[in-house]
Amino acid sequence: MKKRAIISVSNKKGIVTFAKQLAELGVEIISTGGTKRVLAEHGIPVTSISDVTNFPEILDGRVKTLHPNIHGGLLAVRDDKTHQQQLQAHNITPIDFVVVNLYPFQETIAKPNVTLMEAIEQIDIGGPTMLRAAAKNHAYVTAVVDPADYDVVIEQLKQYGEVLLETRRALAAKVFRHTAAYDAMIAQYLTNVVGETYPETMTMTFVKKQSLRYGENPHQTAAFYERPLSSPFSMAAAKQLHGKELSYNNINDANAALQIVAEFTEPAAVAVKHMNPCGVGVGETIAEAFQKAYEADPTSIFGGIVALNREVDEQTAAKLHDIFLEIVIAPSFTEQALAILTKKKNIRLLTVDFQSERKQEPFFVSVRGGLLVQDEDIYTIDDANIQVVTERQPTEEEWANLTFAWRVVKHVKSNAIVLAKDGMTIGVGAGQMNRVGAAKIAIEQAGENANGAVLASDAFFPMSDTVEVAAQAGVTAIIQPGGSIRDEDSIQKANEYGIAMVFTGVRHFKH
Repeated sequence: MKKRAIISVSNKKGIVTFAKQLAELGVEIISTGGTKRVLAEHGIPVTSISDVTNFPEILDGRVKTLHPNIHGGLLAVRDDKTHQQQLQAHNITPIDFVVVNLYPFQETIAKPNVTLMEAIEQIDIGGPTMLRAAAKNHAYVTAVVDPADYDVVIEQLKQYGEVLLETRRALAAKVFRHTAAYDAMIAQYLTNVVGETYPETMTMTFVKKQSLRYGENPHQTAAFYERPLSSPFSMAAAKQLHGKELSYNNINDANAALQIVAEFTEPAAVAVKHMNPCGVGVGETIAEAFQKAYEADPTSIFGGIVALNREVDEQTAAKLHDIFLEIVIAPSFTEQALAILTKKKNIRLLTVDFQSERKQEPFFVSVRGGLLVQDEDIYTIDDANIQVVTERQPTEEEWANLTFAWRVVKHVKSNAIVLAKDGMTIGVGAGQMNRVGAAKIAIEQAGENANGAVLASDAFFPMSDTVEVAAQAGVTAIIQPGGSIRDEDSIQKANEYGIAMVFTGVRHFKH
């Protein structure tokens, strides 16, 4: 019996060549609408879907393939006598290939100012139904949703006279991944339309961006997936200009650096090591900002990731070139900067769109057997309910350093303490089991430079010991959330040493 194929595609890449090859192999081609027109224009024999269903396309094309003559031909089990008898009784001919890709829903909702009705009109019904039917019956039917698979289908038809079962099964799995992702996009869009924040089921889809050599450690496998329609200001959207492939740890660290540097509007540079900032600086120029970030911790920056929020110029590139760095990420690089930095074969140079709108996105953390979901922490110093709770007010210079330190401590693993001075970090205490321990680490790193510095804490002081340690090191001003039942102890201790202390009313835990 002559084989039959239904071809109906929105993405017409390669479809003419593929259909022509199928026709040359003796496959009868059935098609609809625009696809049928394209194939006919290229001289490919094609049968209208209406000639198979004996029913016209209706409702502006909404109903054309939803018919027993189509789905009976797709779903019939070929070696089931009852199925075959029913096909004969109803004059239904089996269909052997479904070549379908779906209405461009994602592309439609990505357009600015798209209306709800425009989006809904791009929800494909017949396409997914045919694909799912063919994929379910892949023991007999070949379902093709991806133009990348056209060649393997033709090669196997020429070599074996059929598409091999293992290939049909792999194509069926791809179909169900594709339709699941398509439905997930629709579900997410409509969930957002109705304002449901945490629905009863969390349906998401991600597209593979690249395979990774390994995960956190060489014995772990890994890959990097991109969330469709996510922010252009992200590692998923970053463009790599130079250097070897990114690793799992590179991506994590670079993401952390991006989130920190995004806190600043003035020229800023951030150096990250193992997900924590080891140096942050701001300045009049990006070169000055980077110099401060480097001087903050010239030891830890070795092998680190640097993010800058201004174009990398020749002067800055020369400074970057003198250090071993894994990644430099910035809005852009001048030609002179690229000429300097690309002399190093392995350094990764990436650009990100810093000008794009940064919408709040959900933040996901996987746990064994589940997923934690929360809003991003986009709370800034401008949102805080600032209160000076001590007798002494901060000086203008202290205010500048306090707000700087507060923006940095938000991104340090808890318990977190940051010391800052002259628009740069001078000590970072990260991820400690108690707050005074984090303060001691930051103070030890700062050394004598702690004298006259300010201190930021990501959460309140449960007792006055952190203030005591800070005062002994010469810290002159502190910014912290407040809210402890023993706040008064810390306030009295600050007054005792003449320290200005500011409460923000918000904590920034980062676990």
